[in-house]
Amino acid sequence: MTKDVITLTKKMPDPLSVIAGLLSGGPDRLVGTEGEGAVVQLCDEQGRPLVSVEAPLLVQVRGEAERLLGASAPEVPYWWTEARATTGVKEAEQLAGTFAARLATLVGGTAWPREVAWSLAVVDTDGMSVAPVPAAAQPAVDVLTDKVAVIIQDRPVVAMTAWLSDAFRAAANAELGLQIVTPAGTRLSPAVRASLPGWPSRWVVQDERDGYYDGLSGAVLEWKNGFFATVVPPDATREDPRTPLAATFQEGATAQGDTGERQLAISFRTVHPADDRLVLGGAVEAVWREITGEPPSGWGTEEPANLPWSLRQLTDVAYERSPAPTWLVVVGTPERPGLATVRITRTKGGVEEDVTMAFGYGPGEQVPTDAVQAAAEALATRHDLQSMLVQIRRARRDLSVPPHFEGPGVPYAFVLGAEEVRTMPGDRARRTPLAEAPRELGPRTRPALYYPLPGDPSDLSGWQDFERLMRHLKGEG
Repeated sequence: MTKDVITLTKKMPDPLSVIAGLLSGGPDRLVGTEGEGAVVQLCDEQGRPLVSVEAPLLVQVRGEAERLLGASAPEVPYWWTEARATTGVKEAEQLAGTFAARLATLVGGTAWPREVAWSLAVVDTDGMSVAPVPAAAQPAVDVLTDKVAVIIQDRPVVAMTAWLSDAFRAAANAELGLQIVTPAGTRLSPAVRASLPGWPSRWVVQDERDGYYDGLSGAVLEWKNGFFATVVPPDATREDPRTPLAATFQEGATAQGDTGERQLAISFRTVHPADDRLVLGGAVEAVWREITGEPPSGWGTEEPANLPWSLRQLTDVAYERSPAPTWLVVVGTPERPGLATVRITRTKGGVEEDVTMAFGYGPGEQVPTDAVQAAAEALATRHDLQSMLVQIRRARRDLSVPPHFEGPGVPYAFVLGAEEVRTMPGDRARRTPLAEAPRELGPRTRPALYYPLPGDPSDLSGWQDFERLMRHLKGEG
């Protein structure tokens, strides 16, 4: 497994401290920098990167180390310095541990995981040198074929780090799939789960009994023709593929049972007129306040989310990147887990915000379904809502995605924005096949429509009502 080693320090690791940490493995060669100083690497004599160190990130959001590492952290603000040791090279893992331990000693802080960052001993670095380009271009990718880029991660939660974000972009630009390989027990951040593209991209989980399986579908996998593919039994046919499911995937859900944990999942799209005075992120904040009673805690363009919540800063980043799209992650507090991914895109229709968010609740905590309609009305009246879907799920309070079966969400409500209602012919939007009539939101002269749905996580028939509604609104019923 590739080893990710992270150092958490109150002081910023200066360049000399980083270089000293790398050279603690041995004084054989000087290290160098790539990416305009954003990445420092130490390589062997063939130019193969052994350890790559990302520029330190100032984290000003409480709870991110606990969420992603399961580790305690200094009080915010603190510096997060991440290093990757190359897969399959014992010296690289030792060097990464030595680097983390030495950096924590020099600057003052802690290193994760503790069992890796154990040593200040000198490692034999004979033959190491600075990484050339393009060998250093994608330190996150462990295996590259003509079909996929494979990334091996050994951490409690696979997060959308700067490394992984770069790998997603590189794979997309090269028209390759992205396959993330993890040991059993690792979970995904919702941000990574939402960003995984379609086949052949997948989450590959190592398993003692079945070898490998897909962490989201449970399909047993094998390495074949340059990528992880589903195992095809000899008697399979196109009509009946008989894809075997990993026993671990099936047993995980059964063993856990209904823990009483729930998630309130909300996805919506807003379309704003393009205007230099437009402030972005207000829709996310409006929903967050209605559901939790407070604004988001922080945001960032990667995980960990490192910046305190600020509409102005968020807007400035999106404007600087325009016309290219901007991807953001928004997080809540440890007391009220919440996470949203936001994609801001400039289109012919204006400026679109596509938002997927979820809030977690434990046993005995009430899911605030009574706040959903108020959140929908805030979007419809003040934030140019196009559409919104609300679901309730039996899923983890901490929002992370486990490598076993989790039941699907069940629709609780659907909302159609005022402009979409206005352009729909006749009374189609108001006269639906549902038992309950839609509720009007906003001005009576130009309302949005709120369609209540059952929302019972134990009854999947709510999806039948939702599909009937969608067919009706599209004029297919």
